[in-house]
Amino acid sequence: MDKLRIGIIGLGWFGEIHAETIMGVPNLDLAALCTRTEDRLTALGEKFGVKKLYRDYHDMLADPEIDAVSICTMWDQHTEPAIAALKAGKHVFLEKPIASTVEDANKIIAASKGAKGILFIGHIVRFNPRYRMAKQAIAEGRIGKVVALSSRRNIPAAWTPTILNKIGPIVGDAIHDTDIMLWLTGDRIVSAYAQTVDVRGLKHPDIGQTMFRFAGGATATLETVWCMPTQTPFDIDERMSIIGTEGIIHVQDTFPPLGIVDANKLHSPDITYWPMFDGVRGGALREEFNYFTGCALSGTTPKIGVPEDAAAALQATLAAEESARTGNVIRIG
Repeated sequence: MDKLRIGIIGLGWFGEIHAETIMGVPNLDLAALCTRTEDRLTALGEKFGVKKLYRDYHDMLADPEIDAVSICTMWDQHTEPAIAALKAGKHVFLEKPIASTVEDANKIIAASKGAKGILFIGHIVRFNPRYRMAKQAIAEGRIGKVVALSSRRNIPAAWTPTILNKIGPIVGDAIHDTDIMLWLTGDRIVSAYAQTVDVRGLKHPDIGQTMFRFAGGATATLETVWCMPTQTPFDIDERMSIIGTEGIIHVQDTFPPLGIVDANKLHSPDITYWPMFDGVRGGALREEFNYFTGCALSGTTPKIGVPEDAAAALQATLAAEESARTGNVIRIG
């Protein structure tokens, strides 16, 4: 087999971005779509020229012509389709967070053991070349032992009113930086302390600020603001500093890598994660799908997007959310 026939389960805004990305991956064939919303299913089927349209993911998984699935449902709806897909022998690309509880994450991991298909968790930041270069420099010993990390991942308020009624900024976004910090240090997080700020009165607070302690002694601070002013010219203000005993690394993926001034304002659109070129998505998301596809076609177990790593990031961010609710430092075993 030189091509993977893939279906998407969940067609919200990011499910559509997955579809736009898959269309540009040579070894992927977008073969099926699934959502309970009939109008959305019909519209995206027409947009992408997909004939196999399902309202029940069990029907998609029963199709022997589907080799793999991308699961883009809400995070608290990951467990059942992921386990069912693995049991059906499909390769699974599961968007982060792996699940909404550590218990469910462990159920998914257990289902992947001995499964015919691979399980890959979509922590996209590992495919950002800036962080990959930082990982390489740390592995080469260029900054010595990592002793402190700090990150910022802030986005405009216009993006988030709907999202904040489903997930908060710590698990929703700081989990990216948590996963990267775990990856860069090769360590584990042993405690979490966090505070949140509610600006707009939605289900979840708009701002999360988190502190982690690692088993090896390093500390980390993470800022996640989901209410930047609407006129903010950039899609994301993303930065990370990694301080070692012999050096420092600074990652910056924010305004202004590209500035476009039109009649409305100055824009600095994303050019790293899923930029659109000629009708298809590129960037880190395409690299992520390329990696997933290569592993699936070759029968190789992924070394990036490992479910156990995703579960560790989930556990740490859930602990941070518990800390914000209780005001206590939460110990992680």
